[in-house]
Amino acid sequence: MKIKFFTTGGTIDKIYFDNLSKYKVGEPKVDNILKDARINFDYEIEPLFRKDSLDITDEDRITILNAIKNEKNRLIIITHGTDTMINTASVLKEIKNKVIVLTGAMEPAEFKSSDAFFNLGGATAAVQVLENGIYICINGRVYNPEKIQKNRDLLQFIEK
Repeated sequence: MKIKFFTTGGTIDKIYFDNLSKYKVGEPKVDNILKDARINFDYEIEPLFRKDSLDITDEDRITILNAIKNEKNRLIIITHGTDTMINTASVLKEIKNKVIVLTGAMEPAEFKSSDAFFNLGGATAAVQVLENGIYICINGRVYNPEKIQKNRDLLQFIEK
């Protein structure tokens, strides 16, 4: 079994860079998280871009779609910013022969209090047992992207 990770940026990869509490998207953190977790499966990571999800365009979503369509592995995890991951999931629903799980974080992986590790672990377990389809795995739950929304006040996804 091999899991393919596509990284797009988002809060999970953000780094602190000045005194005004501003952040920029840094290098993907997936590899370090997986190595620290001492995982027991083969994986490959392909960075597609490093963007805040609010900056992901329709063209970027087509790039993600084509990368997954052309990927030989059936088990796919996409790290993505939480603000627009539902939009990206909607574009991917035409892919029927793969298990695709989007995940991200409400706080950067560099923060001790980050949910990145938990969310990535959940997505990694979920992708191995789910049937073909598109899912969002975050906050300890696996969701149908068409039935959820982000609640900024709670820093969670909730069902509509």
